[in-house]
Amino acid sequence: MTTIQNLETPAALIDVERMQRNIKRMQGRMDTLGVRFRPHVKTTKCPAVAQAQMTAGAQGITVSTLKEAEQFFNAGMTDILYAVGMVPSKLSQALALRQRGCALKLIVDNIDAAQALGDFGKAHDATFEVWIEIDSDGHRSGVKPEDNALLEIARALQESGVHFGGVMTHAGSSYDYNTPEDLLSIAEQERKGAVRAADRLRDAGFSCPVVSVGSTPTALSAEHLEGVTEVRAGVYVLFDLVMHNVGVCTLDDIALSVLTTVIGHQEEKGWAIVDAGWMAMSRDRGTQKQQHDFGFGQACTEDGTVLEGYILSGANQEHGILSCTRDIDHDIKQHFPIGTRLRILPNHACATGAQHPQYGALRPDGGIDLWPRFYGW
Repeated sequence: MTTIQNLETPAALIDVERMQRNIKRMQGRMDTLGVRFRPHVKTTKCPAVAQAQMTAGAQGITVSTLKEAEQFFNAGMTDILYAVGMVPSKLSQALALRQRGCALKLIVDNIDAAQALGDFGKAHDATFEVWIEIDSDGHRSGVKPEDNALLEIARALQESGVHFGGVMTHAGSSYDYNTPEDLLSIAEQERKGAVRAADRLRDAGFSCPVVSVGSTPTALSAEHLEGVTEVRAGVYVLFDLVMHNVGVCTLDDIALSVLTTVIGHQEEKGWAIVDAGWMAMSRDRGTQKQQHDFGFGQACTEDGTVLEGYILSGANQEHGILSCTRDIDHDIKQHFPIGTRLRILPNHACATGAQHPQYGALRPDGGIDLWPRFYGW
């Protein structure tokens, strides 16, 4: 049996028990709120994880690349939302998936993309299902609920013969908050924005069956989802230090870590050197702007026990610097001898996962299953 002791380092680990607990928590909330749940699988890009989410009750998946859509479709998942604004150069790739039987949904947030999509569909005798992306918080992309462009885009889609499926939004700004009151407020803002856009479309004579919202913080904070038909969230399945700082998980909920080995010391600086640098952890420093900066990650013992105060304070390509943020009087070399194995909790699970070709899935019995993950666009 493969165990954690057999793995070469650095290696990405998923604590399966924690992962299943996170899945159960989110699915339970969605069931209680009375909406369908469409998880965003970009966090893990892993069929085994997505299948666990589907088994728990998820309906459909969300992806961030058409390559993901292709690979998850090959793995047997057909109801797929490609949640990135569509451009003409990718329509042939999308059409190929539709022609193979994938129930692929596309999104647009501007009239040019809507018209190009319609023209392509006519030229290839193809009908796409398209949703309009709504900007509910000014965080990134989308059309504002009260903007005239909302109705113009819907009209362009209808006139071109496209199947208009509904609206979707993502409250990415929720990552900037850290109190229950603020998270509740941004969740309600997200809900209201999407529902308002849907109401405007219906008042103008358009059918708008789907109202899709979601981010991990808002999904776990919303008190009600009146007018919403589905929710999307992704990082909840593993969680990370950014989500810990936001306040929606504890350190004990974080299911992803990077197994690493102590390879050297800088005793005068109080450093232990490990073989997990930014190529293993990613360069994401998302906690740097939050109330608790974890450097490149929080250190734990090999069995997952948090080492209070010890973080990966620096990183080069293949070297990480382990140091203590507290004034502790001990010999770093004796405390972390050469060969010591540690686990590092990541700032951003999506970014850290992307550094690795597979996950070591740590079962409750101590065994390890190897779960491959996807790459590419």
